[in-house]
Amino acid sequence: MRDQRDPLAPPPRGLMAVFLGLFIVLVLGGIGGLILLQSRPALSSLLQLALVAAVVVTLAVLAAAFAFRRRLPRRTLPALVIVVAALWLLGGAAFVVLYRTAFQPGQRETAKYYLPFLRAFDPPVPAPDTTLPTVSPDQTEAISPADLLSSPFGLATATPEQPAVIQVEPSPTASPTPVPSATPAPTQTAVAQAATEAPAQPTSAPMQSTLQAAAQVRPVSRVLGGFTHVKQTWNNCGPANITMALSYYGWKEGQEVAAAYLKPSKEDKNVSPGEMVAFVNEETGVRALTRIGGSMELLKTFIANGFPVVVESVLDAEAYDWIGHYETVVGYDDSTGVFYIYDSYVGIGEGSGRTDSYADFDRAWQNFNRTFIVLYRQEEEMKVRDILGPLADPLQAAEIAAETARQEALADPGNAFAWFNLGSSLTKLGEYDKAASAFDQARRIGAPWRMTLYQFGPFEAYFNVGRYDDVLALVKANLNNGGEYVEETHYWNGRVLEAQGQKQQASAAFRQALAHNPRFTAAKDALDKLNL
Repeated sequence: MRDQRDPLAPPPRGLMAVFLGLFIVLVLGGIGGLILLQSRPALSSLLQLALVAAVVVTLAVLAAAFAFRRRLPRRTLPALVIVVAALWLLGGAAFVVLYRTAFQPGQRETAKYYLPFLRAFDPPVPAPDTTLPTVSPDQTEAISPADLLSSPFGLATATPEQPAVIQVEPSPTASPTPVPSATPAPTQTAVAQAATEAPAQPTSAPMQSTLQAAAQVRPVSRVLGGFTHVKQTWNNCGPANITMALSYYGWKEGQEVAAAYLKPSKEDKNVSPGEMVAFVNEETGVRALTRIGGSMELLKTFIANGFPVVVESVLDAEAYDWIGHYETVVGYDDSTGVFYIYDSYVGIGEGSGRTDSYADFDRAWQNFNRTFIVLYRQEEEMKVRDILGPLADPLQAAEIAAETARQEALADPGNAFAWFNLGSSLTKLGEYDKAASAFDQARRIGAPWRMTLYQFGPFEAYFNVGRYDDVLALVKANLNNGGEYVEETHYWNGRVLEAQGQKQQASAAFRQALAHNPRFTAAKDALDKLNL
């Protein structure tokens, strides 16, 4: 007997067309997503696409169901709303799990920029120490900090015959490991006594005469034009600032080009001045050099002659404690006592650059031993050398920086940055015993915990006087405070392991350094030397 019941009515054609269209869109979107992922796009672009696609699909489904609600079973629309809401909840929960467990710090910062509520789901991290690890009370030193301040360093006075203005600083190499001699640890009283008894010495005569002559002829103020301001992406002030400085010479590429060279690992906390100089010299057709021991008068002279300068300083922004930062100096004005700064994070003020008083600028610049990078055209090299004077020679620059730091430690024995700069300068001069003593004093006073994420003189000095425990203490501090992404952390860990005969572990450390930065030649050379 034939079934007399009415057959199930087919769904409305319009609704079928909507769902078929959505199905095609999802298939094409999936294929497009796979193609897009092959190019390794930034997380920010993926988040935007994912959010837009999710919202569009959701609204389209609900709008179609609402439009055809009269021709659908009665409970279809409420059921569809429940299903969509459940999918959003499940998708959101899965994203939060990925955010907490799989995202790297930079990716989490990007996600929070678009979805600020994700801050509530940040994974717990231990609060970092506020200062570097302190020196063991039992530690003996080859020379006391008081003795370091008791006499000036022998500054070279001859102008070098051959300019060193385009040389990249050499990578650290293996060296013998002398055993430090034993001397009593100095007291703060002894340091203060040396500060009062030892007269401050002037900086080198050639440097003074060069800058005094320049000051007499340069204009009272000058602000360079023609820069393109670059707003830095996550943890990207180095590539952003070198891009801004290059834009003065017509460079059209974005910061991502510099970042691809300078930061193969996007989580790298530090791009060194030497790396930025190498990028400019090898990739852009412009020239650059970096030195320590600069001065405000030197910066003004460069600006007056049309040379932009990038300095390594400290970020001046709310909600941040001490953190390293690059800035591009584009102008100065002696009448108001300010520099004009193109800042990749803070901005450019009213357009000519944000202003920073000479006192505040130098106070922050001191934290990085007054390191600067000057950019110039190849044909202007001799002019740059003339402005640099003794600083054209990297060793004389280190000597001048060491003497400046000594004077500042004499003036204020409690200035941790002066002691740290003294150690960094002496390390460049190969005076490792003295450098280790200066770093010890900086640590006793309390240098900020991020110092060794950017400056690696303590690792080199302690290693070369056989104080491996101090090297490992700084390595551990870095690893606990974000330095696992800094290739130098793994390199110096490997150097100690190698010196202790643990070649397999040393090889792994060097490979870890190269995983973060394949261009880190010091780690590559050390790995090749192991020959494992």
